[in-house]
Amino acid sequence: MKSFVRWGTTLGLVGSTLLATVFSGNAPVLALSEQQIKEKLDSVPVFLITNPQGLPLSRPLQAQNGQKGGGSVTGVYMSHQEAESFINQLRNLKDKDPKMTELVKSLQVTAVPLGVIYQQLKQTKSQPNHLEFAFKPLDKEMQAALQLLRASGKQVQQFRSVPVFTVKFGADKGYVSIKAGNQKQEIIPLFLSQQDAQGLLTQVKQKFPNAVMDVVDMDGVIKVFQEKNDPWLNQVVLVPTQEDRDYIRKLPKNPATPATPAPKK
Repeated sequence: MKSFVRWGTTLGLVGSTLLATVFSGNAPVLALSEQQIKEKLDSVPVFLITNPQGLPLSRPLQAQNGQKGGGSVTGVYMSHQEAESFINQLRNLKDKDPKMTELVKSLQVTAVPLGVIYQQLKQTKSQPNHLEFAFKPLDKEMQAALQLLRASGKQVQQFRSVPVFTVKFGADKGYVSIKAGNQKQEIIPLFLSQQDAQGLLTQVKQKFPNAVMDVVDMDGVIKVFQEKNDPWLNQVVLVPTQEDRDYIRKLPKNPATPATPAPKK
């Protein structure tokens, strides 16, 4: 699958991001197409719990009257380890019925590029038996996002989406763009890890003392990709967490194509 190959390209950027020089210019480019949005999201691996055929573990959606709503929902984990942990919890449950016991034995964690989830949602959202995706962000990133928002004076009790951390030249200024390694074009990194964003912020503050870290949500990032016609969006690169980068590095060079998640019939 080309998406998995592209992860290797993203790693090249990540490997030199925190050692890069800060720049501020923007190159004139065209607005993002749907394919470009998918390709940007493809840099982030997410993890589904599936059977050996690649069909995700899901549960029926409930309609307002308490009846089955026709669709189903499955968990999308931002961490391979947390997905594995959930499978182990299911296996350790007592008093499971025989069918559940056999099902749990065959469960596995399947990595899928985030762009594939995005594409699936776009293609099936109007179908009556569509599959919805419930994202499971890392708790430490959720807590970091809440702390950052509260430190800025915002009264928030929970973060409702996957947090994305950014570095800006100032509270009311633009995003920091960098040159990574031998790349000719500057990129604007958006981090899935607060720690990675902090690493860049520390370096940026040496030249720009007013630089700050901000947090947005993945839903908002996708909405901007879809609706805005700003040239700088072409420079945006989503940077996975260290755990996910380690996972990507361990992928075989020519991995088999995983099954695309599909709703149960």
